[in-house]
Amino acid sequence: MNLFDVYPLWDIEPVKGSGTTLWDKNGEVYTDLYGGHAVISVGHCHPHYVKKVQEQAATLGFYSNAVQNSLQKELAAKLGKVSGYDDYALFLCNSGAEANENALKVASFHTGKPKVLAFNKAFHGRTSGAVAATDNPKIQAPFNKTENIVFAPLNDLAAVEAELSKGDFAAVIIEGIQGVAGIYEPTTEFMHGLRELCDRLSVVLILDEIQSGYGRTGKFFAHQHYGIKADIITTAKGMGNGFPIGGVLISPSIKPSYGMLGTTFGGNHLACSAAIAVLEIIENENLVENAEKIGEYFRQELSTDKAVKEYRGKGLMIGLELNEEYIGLRNKLLFEKHFFTGAAGAGVIRLLPSLTVSQETAESFVKAWKELT
Repeated sequence: MNLFDVYPLWDIEPVKGSGTTLWDKNGEVYTDLYGGHAVISVGHCHPHYVKKVQEQAATLGFYSNAVQNSLQKELAAKLGKVSGYDDYALFLCNSGAEANENALKVASFHTGKPKVLAFNKAFHGRTSGAVAATDNPKIQAPFNKTENIVFAPLNDLAAVEAELSKGDFAAVIIEGIQGVAGIYEPTTEFMHGLRELCDRLSVVLILDEIQSGYGRTGKFFAHQHYGIKADIITTAKGMGNGFPIGGVLISPSIKPSYGMLGTTFGGNHLACSAAIAVLEIIENENLVENAEKIGEYFRQELSTDKAVKEYRGKGLMIGLELNEEYIGLRNKLLFEKHFFTGAAGAGVIRLLPSLTVSQETAESFVKAWKELT
């Protein structure tokens, strides 16, 4: 049997990792400033993380949600404390797409309404409802298309109000910072206006913090930069540092009922142990502050670089839109300097390193960048 060929793969196979360092099968050494799409939040094979996961695997890896699992309660309490949302309830699942599916479902159950407003260039996942709310027809099968999803331009409050005023909207879903699109931020004014509109029209405000959350931007959630609160928050990626887990944080104003949501693997013992370890590391090592500090260093060094047309983002969620003559820079960084970075189309390099990334590593990247430009 062959693999279903849907990924354009580089001929590089990492086999070992430590912190921001990767070794491939040939013994070549790379520096990881992408974290596998922002997943590696506390570094590859962090000793505390490895210990917690190993201990749990040797004790009990899984049992279903038909029984009590005190690790889920421990994770919920820890996440509430660290994030500032300690009065919210947590539903656990396995991925960001599932988190968004469940968030949209909860909003529709709560309001009794079918429609959702999303934003141009949005990415919310590849499962049915999540991909319908994603503004990319290339990854939507005919099955995914629905009249219940409406798109509006980011930062255009008048356009949002015009749509929501038509009625039948359960929710607005918005990324704290648009990631796959190329690191585009909502303005503070827009987010405050959106919060007011949702309150006035009884629409649930869902903040997709799957890529922009877990300390990446210098706040625990990106929307906390704007001084608002969400009704529902979705998280995944950095939540498990590579172990699959997702979560939906739900306002106390939204009441659960038995059977409303469900999952087989969500919130299993191994996943919860991994996620608890991540929060412990973030808190104990002041990684939110480190993300802000290293992000500011990158901004100072790269925002005015001749290769950079526009520097976008906050903390360690960075988009570097390149001037046309430097479009091939990402491949040069990988193959000549051995730095993993991400992309948003051909013209934007994305930096999404572990929150543990050191000043020394940041400086080595800037040096390599400047040598190539």
